[in-house]
Amino acid sequence: MPTHLNQKPTGYYVMMKKIAVAVATASTLSFANMAHAEEFDTAIGKIDSSMTVTLATDYIWRGQSQTDGAGAIQGSLDFAHESGLYVGAWASNIDSEDFGGSSVEIDYYAGYGGSITDDISYDLSWATYTYPKNSAIDVEEALASISLYGLTLGAKYAYDPQSALYTYVGYDFSLPYDVGLGLHYGLTDTKDPLNGVDGDEEYGDWAVTLSKTMLGLDVALMYSDTDLGDDCAYSSQDSCDSNVTLSVSKTL
Repeated sequence: MPTHLNQKPTGYYVMMKKIAVAVATASTLSFANMAHAEEFDTAIGKIDSSMTVTLATDYIWRGQSQTDGAGAIQGSLDFAHESGLYVGAWASNIDSEDFGGSSVEIDYYAGYGGSITDDISYDLSWATYTYPKNSAIDVEEALASISLYGLTLGAKYAYDPQSALYTYVGYDFSLPYDVGLGLHYGLTDTKDPLNGVDGDEEYGDWAVTLSKTMLGLDVALMYSDTDLGDDCAYSSQDSCDSNVTLSVSKTL
């Protein structure tokens, strides 16, 4: 599912749910600003479009590897109307053993984002995370977040097939030499035991991300971890260990 090490487009708001890099995670993507790649006029107003390709050393979602520590190839296609409405799709390879034979995840999302002031913005969205060879684990999720002066507070509620609430806080700010620093903490609270975890209904994840744009590429380095310990929800215990993830993204 999308952070998203990935990235951020500009203009409106695009969901980057589980992008391997997460400046996103910090604000996480779960959702990110849409990188302005192409703008065109239509009968219903101006629309921005963007397509992003990402290569990452891992795909981390809420502190856990979705590729069992292997690399990831990810891509997104997004459209945002000048009103703040947006739709998009995002895809990544995943570990088929952990996802019932599905080696690909495809996410679809739609939402509305806007700014109250130059320093305060909000985002409301809905997403469905699909697994083509194992639709039984598809997930529906609603999200609401507000960002103010670099601080982001958000909540995601998954209501199908399992009820779960994910709340998070992130803080993004700039360092010298045009380097971005993102801090993130999230809490997963399920109403049922996590898959493969004996009785655990809650766990925390955190991440620190450094990012920089150079030579037309968005580069991010993220350190992430969880408090799951030995209670990993995936087949490989390493999937829940601390992780350093490098990603390189290009918006086309």
